[in-house]
Parts: sequence; structure tokens; C-alpha cells
Amino acid sequence: MTDESIIFLMANGQKLKLSHAVIQKMKEYRQDAYWKKEAGGILLGRHIIESKDIIVDSISTPLSGDKQTRFSFFRKAKRHQKLIDKVWHESNGTLNYLGEWHTHPESLPSPSNIDLINWKRKLKQDKFYGDYLYFIIVGIQEILVWEGCKSTDNINQLPKEL
Repeated sequence: MTDESIIFLMANGQKLKLSHAVIQKMKEYRQDAYWKKEAGGILLGRHIIESKDIIVDSISTPLSGDKQTRFSFFRKAKRHQKLIDKVWHESNGTLNYLGEWHTHPESLPSPSNIDLINWKRKLKQDKFYGDYLYFIIVGIQEILVWEGCKSTDNINQLPKEL
């Protein structure tokens, strides 16, 4: 991973950009030691009208009430929702909920069956702008992204821009 932004390519030609600040914050929670617990939160960002690209500008991190173990992270929805509402109002509606992120204690992360079930539930139940949510797993060496489509219920991994 580099110290710059990371760009992922969507099937429709659009791009999803993780800002440098977001990458640095996620790296703080990597499970690169046996005693580190899973961490996670929500993705906040902007849909760029001129290009239709998406930028993840900010994330929430574990808050009081969240449950963390070595192999699981359960986000306390109400506390994170308050953060979403606050950021949305302070940005005059330009920063939106884009999805979720969490860590895995593996170099090249992949979603567990529980992850996939939770992601599909979020696609059905969460309120969000557009048809897509993004799910990031932060591994020890890699940060990977999956895109979930509300209308088709499909979840696909996004390739990185070279």
C-alpha cells in the first residue's frame, strides 16, 4: 500500500477513491499483532456530479458500545447514525453514508459468510443515495473493496486502478 490515495474501478467506468486521510486512519486499526481486535465503522463521502466518481473522505472508527473481538466487530448503529447525521448536516448534505469498513487478521482479506450476509442485509435495509454501497476490508497488507448493488443484490470485488 502507498501513502497516497487508492482508486478502485467500478464496472460502469466510474471510480471510487479512498482519500489519503482515510487510508491512514484505517491503517491504524490493521490487525498486524495477535492481540489486536477487529475494528470498523462507516464510510462517508461524496458523489462527484461532473464525473459520477465517488470519494470516501471520512470514516467512523470504533465507538463506545461497539463490540470487538479478534475475529468479529459489531457496530452500535445508533451512535454511528448520530455521526452520519451530524456530518451530513455540517456538510449541507454533500457528505453521505457510502457503506462500511472493518479489519481482518489476514494479509489478503476476503469476506466471511457472515460479512456477505450482513452486507446483503444492509443493501435491503439501509437508507442511502443511489443503488450501491461499498464494503471495505482492511487486511494486514491490503485494503480491498466490494461493491453491493441494491437492485440486483450482487456483491463484486472492485479492482484497483493501476
